Amino acid sequence: MKLLVATRSSGKAREIRDLFRSLPIEVTFPADLGLVPLPEEADLEQGGTYAENAAAKARYFAGRTGLPTVADDSGIEVEVLGGAPGLHSARWAGADGADQDARNNAKLLEALRDVPAPRRRARYRCVVAYLETPTAAPEIVEATCEGAILTAPRGTGGFGYDPLFLSDDLGTSFGEAEPAAKQRVSHRGRAFRALIEVLVRRAL
Repeated sequence: MKLLVATRSSGKAREIRDLFRSLPIEVTFPADLGLVPLPEEADLEQGGTYAENAAAKARYFAGRTGLPTVADDSGIEVEVLGGAPGLHSARWAGADGADQDARNNAKLLEALRDVPAPRRRARYRCVVAYLETPTAAPEIVEATCEGAILTAPRGTGGFGYDPLFLSDDLGTSFGEAEPAAKQRVSHRGRAFRALIEVLVRRAL
């Protein structure tokens, strides 16, 4: 089975490739297929939920390629901020750029500047949508992982808010964690493993 993973994020692509390694599923990405970014891609994440955004991305790329396609939408939700940045996590500090992660992290630290440790609870959430064909109803899976926001970045691994996210499961930030350890407990790892179970059962 060949599966298109509808992301242009190098960080996500690296993690997702690892999750599918040694499985009877060949994963490919837009860049692998020579799919250049088109202007309409900028408008795909206009939904009011993670599921809507994930399904929109999957449907768009499935339509361009005809391949079974999976896409995810994810974010970090800080309790004291009412769940923000949530859906807006990737572009919370503004438009995309080489320093996007750094600006997002700085904005989060500023928003929590006077918030004590017991009130810095947060979770990562990932919703994955799978489409077998461009017109199919999406299959949706979701997962979370719990933790807290640190007062300063720790570690240089991962991407996004990982250096600030102190994982309850690991006792370290995702930025400090080894990739395999992060994959075992992360929101994205859990969501994609749930989807993989479905796909493998269908292939048998």
